[in-house]
Amino acid sequence: MRFLLIAILLFALPVQAAEEEVVLGLSQDRVAITADFDGSEILIFGAVKRETPIPVTEPLQVIVTVSGPQQPVLVRRKERKFGIWINVDSVLVDSAPTFYAVATSAPFDQVITDTEDLRYRISIKRAIRSVGAAMHIRGAQDFADAVVRVRESEELYSVRENTVAVDQQTLFRTAIDMPADLTEGDYTARIFLTRNGKVVSHYETNIDVRKVGLERFLYSMSREQPFWYGLMSLAIAIAAGWGASAAFRLLRNN
Repeated sequence: MRFLLIAILLFALPVQAAEEEVVLGLSQDRVAITADFDGSEILIFGAVKRETPIPVTEPLQVIVTVSGPQQPVLVRRKERKFGIWINVDSVLVDSAPTFYAVATSAPFDQVITDTEDLRYRISIKRAIRSVGAAMHIRGAQDFADAVVRVRESEELYSVRENTVAVDQQTLFRTAIDMPADLTEGDYTARIFLTRNGKVVSHYETNIDVRKVGLERFLYSMSREQPFWYGLMSLAIAIAAGWGASAAFRLLRNN
């Protein structure tokens, strides 16, 4: 298991800074995908810098999101006709994160209002952008919902309520598990501080997720030199078959 620590660093801010503010720093900003990579756990912890005493009206809440690269997704709808299942409609969802996790310090609907969620695109449904579908396609929103449903079943999308611990309205911490089949690219980590459901401060940074070593070589070769990649794959398959056959004959003769 590989661990990625995200530390919240506090340092001097301008005089006009907000009353409550968090600044994000990374002790490690890269995740390397190797042959034995079995996932990663992101540890996120930090503190809140204040210019004034802690407000006593409403408790401070914290939301943490980690988002993978945004990609378009083609979704098809199947229907049973004449005894077989066939594709009847398709919609291109313009942009959906390959991985998306939301961690909150309380139930989601208690930490942020719908208006603020729409503004910052925090919830899973708001993180997916679908401009629209052709006029003849019924239930266009169902296609975006299908993306969410499939990726939730694959544990790529998740909402983790009550998993951010907040101590004395100043210190907070959480951990987010990431799967082994991560997509390469820039991942975005965001932290939101909220009171009365409204965002009072937020910050974000990137995490670089890349294949390294043999995985990087094979991945690059398959896309940049597909002909030679195919020949190499064929040669390896032939060699493996011959080796297995030779070993079987040797065992049978003995």
